[in-house]
Amino acid sequence: MSEQALKAISDRITDAHTRIQQDFDFINPVVGVNRQMRTAGIPADAMTVDCLKTNRRILLILHDQQPEQVHYQFGQRDQDPGPEFKTLSLDEVSEQQLYDWMASYFSVQS
Repeated sequence: MSEQALKAISDRITDAHTRIQQDFDFINPVVGVNRQMRTAGIPADAMTVDCLKTNRRILLILHDQQPEQVHYQFGQRDQDPGPEFKTLSLDEVSEQQLYDWMASYFSVQS
């Protein structure tokens, strides 16, 4: 993954995170970048957006071979990701899209 794409997604998540904290006092997402896939020889980076209160996670995968696509999955923090990922173009994963995902997915109590 080009550092530019990773930076673009990171910037969008940061901006969406700031807005979420302003609009929802009970959602405080924790954002992380994980490069363990790269260490294991897989040319990809993973980004997680976690909600500790609901135990939910949004997982984003950025593959070097598909630099204009973002693979994503909604899941639980305490469970391994499933095999099925959805895909959007890098441009479609906007600050607003990330905000909407966090607002809707993290607001629902399980």
